[in-house]
Amino acid sequence: MFEYAPAPESRSVVDIADSYGLFIDGEFRAPADGDAFKTINPASEEVLAEVATAGPEDVDRAVAAARRAFPAWSALPGAERSKYLFRIARIIQERSRELAVLESLDNGKPIKETRDVDLPLVAAHFFYYAGWADKLAYAGFGPDPRPIGVAGQVIPWNFPLLMLAWKVAPALATGNTVVLKPAETTPLSALFFADVCRQAELPPGVVNIVTGAGDTGAYLVAHPDVDKVAFTGSTEVGREIARTVAGTGKRLTLELGGKAANIVFDDAPIDQAVEGIVDGIFFNQGHVCCAGSRLLVQESVADHLMDSLKRRMATLRVGDPLDKNTDVGAINSAAQLARIRELSEIGAQEGAERWSPPCELPERGFWFAPTVFTGVTQAHRIAREEIFGPVLSVLTFRTPAEAIEKANNTPYGLSAGVWTEKGSRILAVADKLRAGVIWANTFNKFDPASPFGGYKESGYGREGGRHGLEAYLA
Repeated sequence: MFEYAPAPESRSVVDIADSYGLFIDGEFRAPADGDAFKTINPASEEVLAEVATAGPEDVDRAVAAARRAFPAWSALPGAERSKYLFRIARIIQERSRELAVLESLDNGKPIKETRDVDLPLVAAHFFYYAGWADKLAYAGFGPDPRPIGVAGQVIPWNFPLLMLAWKVAPALATGNTVVLKPAETTPLSALFFADVCRQAELPPGVVNIVTGAGDTGAYLVAHPDVDKVAFTGSTEVGREIARTVAGTGKRLTLELGGKAANIVFDDAPIDQAVEGIVDGIFFNQGHVCCAGSRLLVQESVADHLMDSLKRRMATLRVGDPLDKNTDVGAINSAAQLARIRELSEIGAQEGAERWSPPCELPERGFWFAPTVFTGVTQAHRIAREEIFGPVLSVLTFRTPAEAIEKANNTPYGLSAGVWTEKGSRILAVADKLRAGVIWANTFNKFDPASPFGGYKESGYGREGGRHGLEAYLA
């Protein structure tokens, strides 16, 4: 195997302030109660910045600013709103190198993912919804669709800027105003986005950003003057939000956990499938709600596929997220690393066979080697619970009916993958899988025009595509 020389991306392209306030009504402001927290680089545990914590009074101010901005923003012709969205998209493209480095520093994911996947998709979502802003009457939601009002949006730490784009772009295109709460461990790209909004001369109050932990999100979700709540995150928190919103008349969309089945039939192209399996579970350190964390392989090709998969896993490079050669970066936080370790230990205790390639992990930071478990049954916790890390559980099947039954035997229903050379089999299996997104002979491919969302404990509502407009229209 070739040894690659280090190829680090420069940190100097992005300026990180020592401290950040809350972005309310077009300005950065100090929090009313003066609290703050530190955001760290998970690859080195160095403190990147101090960030304000929004309390109830701050959330009040942000929601009030969004409410004041709503009449003028919603009254703008769609073509005028689209100009702002186009402008935001272009600024994101122009500043994508800064944003890619910032995202890798704050999140821990490899620079090649933030640079080549996250940032192009972020810009694409704003371009896509800019195109919809003056065509809402033709979207199929009635001849005169109206915005709902103030949207309270809570996003996770695994794709901080991309989840912001998924939520903010359709909300603005449809004429709503926004109060956004980024994840506590990854607030920096959202605060950078606040500066993008100012650069695009977005009217004050149209987008407001309040930082903090779970309490801040809870204040926002429960706020009586929020008309629409959108949340991406864990199923556990999603349940709490659904209870909070129940009976209030607020609109709600939830995009929650997953335990996706990646099904490989005996006629699948093995090398291509191995690439899809690796991309499905080790992309973004497995911090992906639609990750292909359960591999279902037809028995007759299981040994051959596992040999190929282990060879491929041995080539994965784990280390500095800013190195352009890195495939697997740092785990996002100490708490997440502890959960991954706990569930992996349980997998071994329950009798599954654990394997990781030889892998030298850095001494500082939060790291976990890519791991695969074989001999897994449907009763194992690692086959049922979302690990949200670079851990793959492998099960086998003999017939398509058994594959479908095992794939659907989960409380989740966000995504799935099917690998076979037969188009008829792809369609027949996909028709029976209870999952919101099904990939055929690929995995983890996203497009702004394609709706995304799940069934069962993976939430409800769709983001992306024409469907993504519906949640923001009355």
